[in-house]
Amino acid sequence: MNLRTSLSALAIVGLVPFSAFAAGGDEPAPQPTQTTKECKKGKVWSEKKKRCVNPDNAHLGDDVLYGAVREFAYAGQLENAQRALSAMSNQNEDRVLTYWGFTHRKMGHAELGMAFYEKALSANPDNYLARSYKGQAHVEAGDLVLARSELVQIRKRGGAGTWAEQSLAAAIETGVTYNF
Repeated sequence: MNLRTSLSALAIVGLVPFSAFAAGGDEPAPQPTQTTKECKKGKVWSEKKKRCVNPDNAHLGDDVLYGAVREFAYAGQLENAQRALSAMSNQNEDRVLTYWGFTHRKMGHAELGMAFYEKALSANPDNYLARSYKGQAHVEAGDLVLARSELVQIRKRGGAGTWAEQSLAAAIETGVTYNF
């Protein structure tokens, strides 16, 4: 690797974690809320009740739960993310499948994670985040050809410039994957 390539890789790695888009092409990084600051044992903050509640509480909608999933995953609380995922109403929705894949992969179950990414992409082939996480799994496995294939698909499908594209490109260049 020459000096220019090394500097480019360092610039990418240095910038990507601070990108405004930490979960997909157009979603900002989750900020800590009462869910991760105050709630214990995987409970989720309820704005309606002004307290922590179990994720399967009927009044929590899927968007609130999805926000909690992302926040837990970003905080490294993968078991809590899975608890919130379990409470979401449509287990076949691509965003749910993507995070099932992410949490399983980060918990050391790469094959199971890949199966969830495949399901997410079957439901929505344009899911940049699933493609990025799948590509990062390929990087972790040392298969840069398959990782680059996912990067090409993200770009072909309109995902150039998204966090999903940037993080996968950086992972391919440096071998460093992301925990959110």
